[in-house]
Amino acid sequence: MTDSAYALFLDFDGTLVDIAPRPDQVIVPPALPPALARLRARLGGALAIVTGRPIATIDGFLAPERFDVGGLHGVELRRGGAVAGCEPDAHPRLRAGVAALQRAVADLDAVLIEDKGCSVAVHWRLATPSDAGKAQAAVEGAARDLGEEYRLQLGKAVGEILPATATKGHAIRTFQQEAPYAGRRAVFLGDDLTDEKAFATVNADGGLSVRVGGGETIATHRLIEPEDVRRVLLGWADGAPIDPEALPRA
Repeated sequence: MTDSAYALFLDFDGTLVDIAPRPDQVIVPPALPPALARLRARLGGALAIVTGRPIATIDGFLAPERFDVGGLHGVELRRGGAVAGCEPDAHPRLRAGVAALQRAVADLDAVLIEDKGCSVAVHWRLATPSDAGKAQAAVEGAARDLGEEYRLQLGKAVGEILPATATKGHAIRTFQQEAPYAGRRAVFLGDDLTDEKAFATVNADGGLSVRVGGGETIATHRLIEPEDVRRVLLGWADGAPIDPEALPRA
């Protein structure tokens, strides 16, 4: 039996999995991918990962399962096996900006550039306060130089430059245009400043938003940490009533 009331949209880092010092050091609990697959079946397929990560990276972390994914904040979209992908060659000014960023932060310790093809993220979680400030200034300057076709998105010790039209909220709305998502109430779980705009979109559309972690939020509900998210999802996957309204209020 499927539950046709909700469409579930899940951020990855800081929501499904704990934040790691480096993006490639994330640990996925072995029980998570099969639990998500069982939950997807209960939802009649209406479950998607909506993340700043590329689709290929999510596939690697959640193997052997393959889910619908809004990757790179919606620049990439896979729904029902059909993929609308990222084409780096369509962003020549961004590619030049990535090269300039690499030169700008080359002498900063523990600052990492994550080149995603159609976006670029600069991470300074492990940097000294001085180098972190310089890294943030560098990515802010690069975003200004690129102009209105791109936007800067700041998160937890990270700044990302991506196409201005790419947002998680837009990705969620795109999913909901077609089955199995159409006609369902959207539920989005996220943890970061980057997710607040998506919360606004989901709230405006009559859905439910769930902030993972502390801090001010416009989300309607809150869970404390990814472990709590995994516990809730595992319960739903294994037969507990799928009732997001019952989650703690924000």
